[in-house]
Amino acid sequence: MQISFHGACREVTGSCILVETNQTKFLVDCGLFQGREFFTRKNFDPFVFDPSEISFVLLTHAHLDHCGRLPKLFGEGFRGKIFSTPATKDLTEIILSDSARVIGQEAGKMGLSPLYGEDEVGEGMGLFETIEYREEREVSPGIRVRPRDAGHILGSSIFEVWIKEGNKEKKIVFSGDLGNPPTPIIKDTEFIDGADAVVVESTYGGLLHEPAEERLGLLRQAVLESVGRGGVLMIPSFALERTQEVLYELNYLVEKKQLPQIPIFVDSPLAIRATSVYKKYVDLYDEASRRLIEAGDNIFNFPGLRYTSSVEESKAINNTSPPKVIIAGSGMCTGGRMPYHLLRYLGEPKNHLLIISYQAEESLGRRLFDGEKVVSIENERVRVRAKVSAIGAYSSHADQSKILNWVKKINSPCPRKFFINHGEEEKSIALREGIERETGAKAIIPEYGQSYKV
Repeated sequence: MQISFHGACREVTGSCILVETNQTKFLVDCGLFQGREFFTRKNFDPFVFDPSEISFVLLTHAHLDHCGRLPKLFGEGFRGKIFSTPATKDLTEIILSDSARVIGQEAGKMGLSPLYGEDEVGEGMGLFETIEYREEREVSPGIRVRPRDAGHILGSSIFEVWIKEGNKEKKIVFSGDLGNPPTPIIKDTEFIDGADAVVVESTYGGLLHEPAEERLGLLRQAVLESVGRGGVLMIPSFALERTQEVLYELNYLVEKKQLPQIPIFVDSPLAIRATSVYKKYVDLYDEASRRLIEAGDNIFNFPGLRYTSSVEESKAINNTSPPKVIIAGSGMCTGGRMPYHLLRYLGEPKNHLLIISYQAEESLGRRLFDGEKVVSIENERVRVRAKVSAIGAYSSHADQSKILNWVKKINSPCPRKFFINHGEEEKSIALREGIERETGAKAIIPEYGQSYKV
């Protein structure tokens, strides 16, 4: 069989893996490329394979860089099945609907036709077929799959795939995005017994996060500092998982009276809809979160918290005097409502931008994280006088230590080959060195579009 990579090669966005057997072609993910803008022109490039020949897609989770080109795939002739967990299906629907709207607006600014619209999203959702965690299913003659909990976001999966060709059966594991346990709400990443080959992400393949137990204290400190300065704390946050985790921890701090009651705004219609989906899947929560809910605690609501869905409600945030906290999308500051808050508040030294999400190369969030003092937002030049800091422990991606620990547990049998994707080049190289040192197996950093034998 052959495997080729059509995204997330020495970069973090655009995940798309093609597997070709003697009888079947299938994809693992079909994500959007993102960068300086919400999406890049690269998304308009034609697929190098024929979408009508793809039998099915395994969708690891609902983040846009993994699901964002599914409507384009449908629009170009794909009519196979899309297999995912039920939570991933529900979250993907709201993510793609929101994406279609934003892409339409951005494409217009570029003088391009939209990549896809609501019709492609709606019709494409009809192709979904859900599989529960640890349920093994034959999805095509000679191909069995089983999703395992990746611990990354609600519904996120590691896919175990068994492929039989002739008298031989081989097992390939696709990590998707691995989680960063321990985290609030969702369960820890599951370990896999064995495999012949493994595709593993490397977002933080060369870095170590702060210890998880430190992040609550760092969040509390950031809020208290903003209160003390009478400033605005801005937290750009992904709508899925990151927003819910931060709300969980703010709920704890407020209820334990470790923070004064101040206005805290969730200014993201997408995050608000995603939180509604989270409430539907309490059975996927970890034990601590379920105990809180059973005791009557609404972990997504506490004194001072306000959800602002409409544009009018969002604009009214400006009428609330500081100190205040604004949690808004996008997590990389490339879309959503966060750019408008940055435009208003970045120029004041008393304010604070707290980065808790991965920032892709060239994104506005990455440029701010890297210390740029003048940035362009909505075609306006803004001098950065606000404090900019980051908490790496809030990442929903495993760091190098956790990735290597996950890899080493795959030992019955031990994989003979690893493919490292979904990471910037230096992170992928660092992880490759770690995997080869720890396992003795060959680790490959794939080239875009190149095929490899398994």
